Amino acid sequence: MFNNWFRTNKAAMVLLTIVRLYVGYKWIDAGWHKLTGGFDASGFLKGAIAKSVGEDATVQAWWGSFLQHAALPGVDFFNVLVPAGEFLVGLGLILGTFTTFAALMGIVMNTAYLLSGTVSTNVQLLLMGIIIVVSSANAGKVGLDHWVLPYLRGLFHKKNHTPLAQPLASVQTIKRSV
Repeated sequence: MFNNWFRTNKAAMVLLTIVRLYVGYKWIDAGWHKLTGGFDASGFLKGAIAKSVGEDATVQAWWGSFLQHAALPGVDFFNVLVPAGEFLVGLGLILGTFTTFAALMGIVMNTAYLLSGTVSTNVQLLLMGIIIVVSSANAGKVGLDHWVLPYLRGLFHKKNHTPLAQPLASVQTIKRSV
């Protein structure tokens, strides 16, 4: 019932636009500060790894192991990926362009932050991101998705204007005339 309402209702579209703009602002603001402020994820990663050991561990051991053996050695990659990802998610949500994909990528980042033991606003942003994804294209109707998605559908779903039956009819007509 709610899923249909989120996907088709005009009042939901307005509500989703407000939610989308709020979530987009939070992401673009966080990304911008990291892009312009000299972001280094190594301290965050080391803190999350430290929270994954001991009796009072708040980070799952498997996630701490991933952070220690994959993320920390590749911290230079994450130093670029995290700020750029946050900024692009925010930009996509604010402009309403590829809204569902942008919200999905926000969900992925929120999940990674939550798994790393950071609560902050991540729970709220995660829940709002899920609502945006569930609502599908209705969340981006008041945005560039209104024009971008139909254009892309037209590019990738072009109809073949030559039906298969037509060439066969032409062959039969040629045989009769001969």
